[in-house]
Amino acid sequence: MGKTEVIHDEDDLRFYIDLDGEEAELTYTFTENKEFDLDYTFVPESHRNQGLADKLVKTALDYVRDHHLHFIASCPVVETYVKRHPEYKEFMHEV
Repeated sequence: MGKTEVIHDEDDLRFYIDLDGEEAELTYTFTENKEFDLDYTFVPESHRNQGLADKLVKTALDYVRDHHLHFIASCPVVETYVKRHPEYKEFMHEV
């Protein structure tokens, strides 16, 4: 599988992992209140079931927490992750 470092691309509003020519990514936008709206997670079929989506979500949520921000879980993958890791719930803004 190679290296699975998560890269935060602030210009493209996404966290991603380079997978030798393919990419797994978690994209976001900002709300008018400057909250992260974590809206879409994608992992290529050939790299699924390896924990990459969780790694992307954890990196994004750690970033939100470490920068004292808040997020909205528009993506079901993010919502599910937070249910399994309630320590991030205090940073979530429920809509």
